[in-house]
Parts: sequence; structure tokens; C-alpha cells
Amino acid sequence: MSLLFSPVAVGPLEARNRAWVSPMCQYSCEEQDGMPNDWHREHLASFARGGAGLVMTEAAAVVPEGRISPQDAGIWDDAQAEAWAPIAARIRAHGAVPAMQLAHAGRKASTYREWSGRGTVPESEGGWQTVGAGSEPFGRYAPPRALASDEVAQLPQAFADAARRAVAAGFEALEVHAAHGYLLHQFLSPITNSRSDEWGPDASGLSTRLLRLVVEAVREAAPEVALMVRLSATDWVEGGIDTARTIEHVRVAAAAGADWFDLSSGGLDPRQEIPLGPGYQVHFARDVRAATGAKVNAVGLIDEPTHAEQLLADGDADAVMLARAWLRNPHWALAAEAALDGVPDASVWPPQYRRARQA
Repeated sequence: MSLLFSPVAVGPLEARNRAWVSPMCQYSCEEQDGMPNDWHREHLASFARGGAGLVMTEAAAVVPEGRISPQDAGIWDDAQAEAWAPIAARIRAHGAVPAMQLAHAGRKASTYREWSGRGTVPESEGGWQTVGAGSEPFGRYAPPRALASDEVAQLPQAFADAARRAVAAGFEALEVHAAHGYLLHQFLSPITNSRSDEWGPDASGLSTRLLRLVVEAVREAAPEVALMVRLSATDWVEGGIDTARTIEHVRVAAAAGADWFDLSSGGLDPRQEIPLGPGYQVHFARDVRAATGAKVNAVGLIDEPTHAEQLLADGDADAVMLARAWLRNPHWALAAEAALDGVPDASVWPPQYRRARQA
């Protein structure tokens, strides 16, 4: 029996398999109001129809200024939740777990989408003043405004309110985005957090207070759903986050109520040097899993079914998340199952596809 196509418990629920869809920004909320549309419905439902076990939305901003670009999705008001509801329903109807990533881009917000320009969008074109743990910019982006202590204290409530809306919209799993150089990551890393208030590093050099309070707030707001946290396991820059720090971050978040961890890397500092290659981030998942016993998924150029199967067999992770592979083939799981010949229950496939399974 294929491990990739065996069910797995994710907090209080079960995913039908371990081939999951990573959050992928689409920059396609054309009205610049964070509202998902037909594109998001078709894009996300296609992966569920194609056999994914869990389908996660792109980063949904918990406040307007938390968007990466003006065209990013949001979950900061009830109208957005209503627009997300039929999308979550379509994912669930096709047998996958509908999941939403909750995010705040911090100093990396208000940027042009890839095909529209580079750098920070000025206010005259729909951009806004960005905020961060400090006032240092990311590369050539516009400098952020350092959040005041009382403003930081309001962030857990913003994530909690977004979580309630996501659950009301029908999402069964949530992910707190604390990776890729976005706001929560900016507070976690010693490269970007040199604050001297209660949100800065503690006596041990860790700065996990905001992460802990956000996870606790989301868990309290959404006690019945699976709760995941995405972390950058290294900044790929000397003096930044490393695996030892990440293990502590995982322990703090798990104690605060997180069920599962999504181990990625980088995104905080333009000086990063990343050794790209198939499975280049898998060892982070393996090390965290071994040190903490936490449930983890592996990400990072995992495209081949046999590769995904092997890393599960080796105990490196409990599930895998793919991105580009799903974009190339929204029915990646159907093709992977044919290659591995390991799905124990054919009923997970739409009847229209069963002939293809047997071809």
C-alpha cells in the first residue's frame, strides 16, 4: 500500500491522502479589495477534483495592509468570507480538506504582482505604508514603519477574527503563516527583530511571544479545526534562524495549540543563498520531526511520485506539499497513483475518472 495515498489524521480530522497543495499566491483579486473570484474557485477546485488530500488557499491577509500585493486575497471582513464559502464547499465536495492560510506580509507588503512591475507599489497606485518589526526595508522595497508595542498587541486578535471568518466560510484547516520573511517571521528572526520592548528577544535570544499569542488566539477562535503553522526553518543567512531555533519555535507553537507544521525556508533576507534541488528542504522536516515528535510536511521541489513516496517511507515527513507540480498538472495525484499503483480505495476518484485509472 502506498504511504502517499494512505489517509492521515490532521488534528481532529482526516485527509484522504498525503499529497497536499501548497498555498500559491495568484495575485488575481482584480478589484483590489481582497475578494476571491471565479479564478480562485476554478483554480482551487481543480486540485481537489484531481485527488489532492488537502487544498490550501493562497495567503489570505488578516488586515488590508497585510496583503503582499493590492491584488492579494483577504479574510479581514465578512463579505470576503461569504465569497470564500462556495470555494471551500467545492473543495470539500471533491473529497479534499479545504484549508486557508492566514497571513500578514509586514514589510514585504504593497508590492507589484510579478507581471505588473517590481518593488513597492506607491500609494498613488493603490499601495500603502508597510509595517514591520523594525524600520529596515527588505532589499530595495520602501522602508516599513516599525509597529508600536500596542499595535503588535492587536495582531493576535486580527488573526483570531480572520480565523472565525474562515471557519464560518467552511474551511476545516487553518495555517498561520510565520515564514518567508512576512510579519510573524520578521518577529521570529534575530536579523529583523532587535526590539527592546516585550516583543523583542528574551533572555535566551528567542522572540516567540507574538507567534505564541497568535497561535493561542487562533486556536481559541477555532477550536474544532486542524491548526497548522508554516515556518522558515532557516534564513540561509549567518546569524539568522537555524534548525535549532526552529525546533524551539515548533515547541512553543505546539504548546499553544498547533497540530501540524509546514517546514519551508528563506524569504527574509535578500542575501540568502539557497541550494535549490529536488527535496532541498526535506531535511528540515526530518530534523524537526525527530526532535519534537510533531507532525510535519515536507516542501520544496518535490515533483516525482516516487520521491514523495520514498521520503514518507523514510520517515522524513508525514505528508508532502507540492506547488508547481499541481500547476503543471491539476490531476497530479491521479497520475501519481497510476505510477505507484497504491490507492486502496478507488471511491476517492470521481466516477468520470475511474476509466483513466484503469487505462
